[in-house]
Amino acid sequence: MTKKASWVQIVTFCLFIALFFVLNLALPDISFSERENRELAQMPDFSFGSLFSGKYTERFESYTTDQFAFRDTWTTMKAACELSLGKKENKGVYVCGGELLTEGYKTPDAKLLDTNISAIRALSENAGVPVYFALIPGVSELRSDLLPRNAPNDSQKETIDYCYSNSGAVNVDMLGALSAHKDEYIYYRTDHHWTSLGAYYGYAALAESMGLGEIPPIDSYKRRVVSDEFYGTVYSKSGISWIRPDSIELFVPQHETTRITNYSNGEPVVTAMYNFDFLEKKDKYSMFMGGNTPLLTVTTENEDAPSLLVIRDSYFDSLTPFLQDDFSDIHIMDLRYYKTQIMNSSIKEYVEKNDIDEVLVCYSVNNFGTDTNIFLLGQ
Repeated sequence: MTKKASWVQIVTFCLFIALFFVLNLALPDISFSERENRELAQMPDFSFGSLFSGKYTERFESYTTDQFAFRDTWTTMKAACELSLGKKENKGVYVCGGELLTEGYKTPDAKLLDTNISAIRALSENAGVPVYFALIPGVSELRSDLLPRNAPNDSQKETIDYCYSNSGAVNVDMLGALSAHKDEYIYYRTDHHWTSLGAYYGYAALAESMGLGEIPPIDSYKRRVVSDEFYGTVYSKSGISWIRPDSIELFVPQHETTRITNYSNGEPVVTAMYNFDFLEKKDKYSMFMGGNTPLLTVTTENEDAPSLLVIRDSYFDSLTPFLQDDFSDIHIMDLRYYKTQIMNSSIKEYVEKNDIDEVLVCYSVNNFGTDTNIFLLGQ
């Protein structure tokens, strides 16, 4: 290489550094990343204490990483380069079949899993009413054939079988119900949740286990797509931005006589089964039941039907509308946000106080094995 060519490279490199130095100073900071669906780090406050402790430099590094000019473009380029070089994943996310984004499943910590199963068993023994237990498999279990060979992906079926054999509850075969339709659009391609179609098949499994009787055939629903621009959590993590968006579909409207009450701040607030405002946001799945909240109650006109308490994660939000004809009242509890109230009493007391006839514990396999709040069910 000639001396002149070396200087050209040096000057080009310095100009590149200078350009992005100026851009990072000139461009305004961004508080929230729509693509990643998270708050971005902001300029940390300086103090000598934080400097000498190392916290300031650590926070400043996060700030510069999050606020780097054209961050989304660079993350997309990185993902494209990784995959073009033969790598099968980016940030732990695999591209399967050309357009399905999914993460492999890791068997949960045995101690935590046993703690959670023990809580289900204790609830089954002490609740005083029938307890049903449903574990929802993820797409990496049903479509493991699409993952690259040797991709880390433990068996969710083994986890489900282990949990069910020790639960003491009436187990719901979600895996069998969903496996029968694995080639259909039952999971979002860019998100970890099941679609409304997947929730329908989950409802069918619940109906069979709970003796709800014949459910409406799928062609009896007036299905409608409310969004075809949904990018979910797996998309946000992956940096793989060239995948086409998902669509969100509704099967069941909120009945005129159904009343939804949200206890997000402890006080009852009448709300709706579908919050369409979320369709204008990144987190579109939260349109179902308004997203994460400590407690919801669904009151229907079915006065002679049983009442149901559901302890669940967010998968259940899109299943709830299907149950409007089967129960008089449905209490929907998220232990992540309702744990203080349960720690001061118990699920058994809640069942007795609210005249609950049946209890359903419904989680995705992954969340059940990692949620550290499920032990509260055993109190």
